[in-house]
Amino acid sequence: MAITSANQLELLQTAEAVAREKMIDPDLVIQAMEDSLARAAKSRYGAEMDIRVRIDRKTGRASFTRVRTVVEDEAVENHHAQMSVKQAKAHLADPQIGDEIVDEVPPVDLGRIAAQSAKQVILQKVREAERDRQYEEFRDRAGTIINGVVKREEYGNVIVDIGRGEGILRRNEKIGRESYRIGDRVRCYIKDVRREARGPQVFLSRTDPQFMAELFKMEVPEIYDGIIEIKAVARDPGSRAKIAVISYDNSIDPVGACVGMRGSRVQAVVNELQGEKIDIIPWNQDQATFLVNALQPAEVSKVVIDEEAGKIEVVVPDEQLSLAIGRRGQNVRLASQLTGLDIDIMTEAEESSRRQAEFAERTKLFMDTLDVDEMMAQLLVSEGFTNLEEVAYVEVDELLSIDGFDEGTAGELQARARDYLEAVNAKAMENARAMGVEDSLVNFEGLTPQMLEALALDGIKTLEDFATCADWELAGGWTTENGVRKKDDGVLEKFDMSLEEAQHLVMTARVMLGWVDPTELEPEPAEDAEAEA
Repeated sequence: MAITSANQLELLQTAEAVAREKMIDPDLVIQAMEDSLARAAKSRYGAEMDIRVRIDRKTGRASFTRVRTVVEDEAVENHHAQMSVKQAKAHLADPQIGDEIVDEVPPVDLGRIAAQSAKQVILQKVREAERDRQYEEFRDRAGTIINGVVKREEYGNVIVDIGRGEGILRRNEKIGRESYRIGDRVRCYIKDVRREARGPQVFLSRTDPQFMAELFKMEVPEIYDGIIEIKAVARDPGSRAKIAVISYDNSIDPVGACVGMRGSRVQAVVNELQGEKIDIIPWNQDQATFLVNALQPAEVSKVVIDEEAGKIEVVVPDEQLSLAIGRRGQNVRLASQLTGLDIDIMTEAEESSRRQAEFAERTKLFMDTLDVDEMMAQLLVSEGFTNLEEVAYVEVDELLSIDGFDEGTAGELQARARDYLEAVNAKAMENARAMGVEDSLVNFEGLTPQMLEALALDGIKTLEDFATCADWELAGGWTTENGVRKKDDGVLEKFDMSLEEAQHLVMTARVMLGWVDPTELEPEPAEDAEAEA
């Protein structure tokens, strides 16, 4: 096939037809034709030549040119595609490095093999352009709901026709035991779009919590308009779900708006989710209040939050325990996902037993260390004293406020507490010295003798050792592995050291050793202060 005036117009018509069919830019098709013709011309004139083809976008005329680049005289490696400055003077008045010498060459006649090769190049380029278009289109739609038609099923995965491409609904992304037949219409959530070698892969889901959130957005105009916001969603797909909502308009009840007249709105979502039971919960900024709402329909007697550990203890009446936990732990598990906290549920009887055990333990502590009778020890515990340090260094007035305590009693208790603590500290220091703790660490401000003993038991005996510690190694912390929160014990955690205190001590040690420039730790002045200056 020769590129002559007879088929020049046909090139443009073909390009437009292919672009219209594949829904891509016609210019991309023409570029693919130019590349294929250039490859065919190289096979005719020589692969080492730089042959370029330009198709006029108006007339369809294809022009073939040979390009040679001007390089330094001693840098010529390919005489067919490069030219020295000296040789270029025959073509240009003042040739410069990088200039191009362009010569037109006669059009080529495409034989059967060359034509077939050109066709393959065009098809490949068009296929790549089509994939890019599909990727860009579906990438922008990730996180939305799409309707499709079941095309086929492969090893439990459902291939869905979603218009200009295909999506895959994996076996674990289907609700319960859903089964589909070819031609069934299905509504899915676009979970992820990835660019892969075989083309863009659109991964669909019907179990993702955001699928339910998007369904509510479609059914509840107030959510779509932003008057009501979905703050959190937790799902056990096909069985039960909890959704937390808040209204930014005091005149609109967020729960009522999501339920709808006679439950019409929530029922539409339930039907789409194969009868999944949905609890709609009012979101509250106060964690305790929010958790009480999240554990509905169970009643909660008491909530204790440990913010540092990210855990929460919930006390319920004995008869409410099974309802709060739910079948197979479903209710408490969904409430935990909704609040982002680990929840420990106990009955009132269990909590009472624990409190009694703590009371007895502290009573025994004061009896043994202060040499007082059980009644006086119980009085101290009842007033909220938990350790000897509080008794030894608290204001005397707080001890005098206890019924039956006079100045003499208070003074004697504090003296005994201080004597005991001094003896314990002296013993701890002796043990720390015996284990090899150096003066650099002993003289470091902020560490008690008992802390030094604990550090020595862990092999930390010098200021250098201490400075290499991480804050969580000293104060303890929490890490999450495979979705499970794991407790990391700290060397000084039993002394109630916080992460902030541990970080301050470690950074102070590093400054003292010259490892850190103290000016780097100073906070930068606020922009407003700089502006005023």
